Amino acid sequence: MKLNTILLFSIFAILTSCNGYNTSSVSNSTRNEQAASIATGDTVSELDKSIWIIFQDKNNYYWFGSDGQGVYRYDGKIILHFSTRDGLLNNRIRGIQEDKSGNVFITSLDGINKFDGQKFTTLPVIESNEWKLDSNDLWFSVLGKTGEHGPYRYDGKSLYHLKFPIHFLEEEYYRDFQNKSWGPYEVYTIYKDNLGNIWFGTSNFGICRYDGNSLSWMYEEHLTLIEGGGSFGIRSIIEDKDGKFWFCNTSYRYNILPTSSTEQGKTLINYKREKGIDNLKALDGKDMIYFQSIIEDKNGDMWMATYGQGVWQYDGKNITHYPVKDGSKDITLFSIYIDNRGHLWLGTHEAGAYKFNGKTFEKFRP
Repeated sequence: MKLNTILLFSIFAILTSCNGYNTSSVSNSTRNEQAASIATGDTVSELDKSIWIIFQDKNNYYWFGSDGQGVYRYDGKIILHFSTRDGLLNNRIRGIQEDKSGNVFITSLDGINKFDGQKFTTLPVIESNEWKLDSNDLWFSVLGKTGEHGPYRYDGKSLYHLKFPIHFLEEEYYRDFQNKSWGPYEVYTIYKDNLGNIWFGTSNFGICRYDGNSLSWMYEEHLTLIEGGGSFGIRSIIEDKDGKFWFCNTSYRYNILPTSSTEQGKTLINYKREKGIDNLKALDGKDMIYFQSIIEDKNGDMWMATYGQGVWQYDGKNITHYPVKDGSKDITLFSIYIDNRGHLWLGTHEAGAYKFNGKTFEKFRP
């Protein structure tokens, strides 16, 4: 399953480095994962309302990440609730993924925990400029920390915090936006394409691609800045069944070329832009949709979750809208997820988890 760690709307909130790692930030006693006691959790009858992240592991357990209450694990019968009392760094969860050994990794606002089936351990961070690309590596974004400048890479032994090179818009950004509560390099989403390249969607500097050899950038103002004011950032990336890319909205799709070019000190992704979804009218009357999160189903259809306009399905020809409601109230969405059996799920800001029943998205009640 493609890596698509979606991150986020309230996120909305190194360092000295050298070749290898910064020994001042990682002592000998913390280079291995910090020890933790057995995590028993609490048995509960329901999920929190602010379920932002949904994930299903290899054992078919469902994990639900809350924006304030930690994580919930559901085995089909029992819901176990884990929080900072069980070893989590923070109860505000921003990502969940799994390695090939079945360890589950929980990203929160304060860092990354690994759950081995019995206990949560904290992954100590090594500051590094050593970019590498291995198919077994896991990639993370830790949002909410002021000054964060790049993604995290875990090779199965160590967690490296990497730093982006200086962006060509940095000077202009800091001149025009001096009081922002978030940094322009913050990573909102991470995506692995069909060739194994890793893509990073940033808060204000557009898109960065790492191909194992170099980092190259792509910036178009409409992808980051919303018409009429405001900043959306790059919150979602997907490669469709035709090998074309979509970034955050339906106006255009992109034919990404394998090469990069360097001009005036900029290393840029080479691409060709083409029209996206024709004859589209969003609920707000605009000719495009900004989507918060996106997945592709087994048929190659794209499912786009918006913040306040429900879910849209696009099969390459037709687009279908699915309102998402809590009673009569339209609700705001955070993420969309497809599980091991192809079932679609929604993470919401304050209405719990939702699941698609084939006709509509309905509230999930274990």
